[in-house]
Amino acid sequence: MTDILVVEDNREMAGLLRDFLEAEDYSVMCCTDGESALRFFRDHGARLVILDVMLPGMDGFGVCRRIRENADTPILIVSAKTEKDDKLSGLMLGADDYIEKPYDIDILLAKVKGIFQRRYHQQLFNDGFLKIDKSKRKAFRNDRLLELNQKEFDLLCLMTENSGKTLSKKELFNRIWGFDSVSEPQTLTVHIKWLRQKIEEDPQKPVHIVTVWGVGYRYER
Repeated sequence: MTDILVVEDNREMAGLLRDFLEAEDYSVMCCTDGESALRFFRDHGARLVILDVMLPGMDGFGVCRRIRENADTPILIVSAKTEKDDKLSGLMLGADDYIEKPYDIDILLAKVKGIFQRRYHQQLFNDGFLKIDKSKRKAFRNDRLLELNQKEFDLLCLMTENSGKTLSKKELFNRIWGFDSVSEPQTLTVHIKWLRQKIEEDPQKPVHIVTVWGVGYRYER
């Protein structure tokens, strides 16, 4: 999953923002219109969307609305539209913050860092059974390194971040894969099966990744 999806039709501005973000060790994807941004988000996901409002075709408000229909990914609107009504519209649609153009890059980077700290602050997880280092993307079971693919790792992180909380199948899929799709039940079920095979003592009788029938799954310490 990409760290930050930048949706900006000004290619020069998008390139400069990408350079600054990558210098802070974020992975970045840039899209110049709303439709391509939604396709990328659906197929790959992102941990944060930096979204311009004035885009060709579907505007940023429309993109924000579409993302919010299926995911709670943080959205930071960056726009030259400075009227109070525009800001209220963005926030009412579910944006987490709104910053005016032209902006100070240090302020924008501080807002990005703040969003990541609030949403993804826990870089280390250790419950005595599992150890996860998100910064290094490594997970250990009883101190043995687990061989996880990208989606398995992201799914395990999401579930351990919400230990003891039941997450619906739809929420799990939307947070890891992006928008819902017809393959959701099979895709999620297969990855849950693979994770159980790697972390459970008896994958047929899981005690850590527990099924909540009719709802989804829950990680138990």
